[in-house]
Amino acid sequence: MGRILCAGLGPGDPDLMSVRADRAIRSARHVAYFRKKGRPGQARRIVEHLLAPGVAEYAMEYPVTTELAFDSPAYIQQLAAFYDDWAARLAALAREADVVVLCEGDPFFYGSFMHLHTRLQGRPGVEVEVIPGMPGMVGCWSATQTPFTWGDDVLVVLMGTLPEADLVRHMRTADALVIMKTGRNLPRVRSALSATGRLGQAWLVERGTMPGQRVVPLAEVDGSDCPYFAIVLVHGQGRRPEVPA
Repeated sequence: MGRILCAGLGPGDPDLMSVRADRAIRSARHVAYFRKKGRPGQARRIVEHLLAPGVAEYAMEYPVTTELAFDSPAYIQQLAAFYDDWAARLAALAREADVVVLCEGDPFFYGSFMHLHTRLQGRPGVEVEVIPGMPGMVGCWSATQTPFTWGDDVLVVLMGTLPEADLVRHMRTADALVIMKTGRNLPRVRSALSATGRLGQAWLVERGTMPGQRVVPLAEVDGSDCPYFAIVLVHGQGRRPEVPA
């Protein structure tokens, strides 16, 4: 019996990967990773110089990404079939050999592997193991070179795909903010931050810890200038013992 071993790759810089993940990837003989059609895949790029010669690669290409609304029946149906298919294929392969599945950040923190994990758990003859990774947001807020949460700050993580009213509601009650899945949702995120008076405190971190990293105040960024690998951050301002009350 082989294993399906999902390795969390961290925020993007291979040097920030865990020792355990690095070791698993270097010794892997079968490697699977997610990617968009026609793209090399971000996870594959991160491990470019770690893979052994002759490793068998399995590119799991999403059937749909932004072409359909993520909550539409057609989108849900296509993605469900995609995960069903790959769970079955990986399970069959793992009965013969170990398979390492690559996942940016941490696999259990909004990672695509979670959808495979729910389908693989309990399958006879298949062992599943997950190696944790540093979430991408940690690498991004470290790139700002400013402490992110202080004292009793409350941190809220939001998806840019949420309706603006929901974004505003959560932003009003949080001290520190992380907003993921920005991309074409950036205009809505900016509007919600403006409505809560927090746009001037927000930062956009693009490709955090990776080549081409950019850290800029969000107010200075054009609404159409936001790639997929970007996170919006608002630092907390809680209790600071070194600052007199």
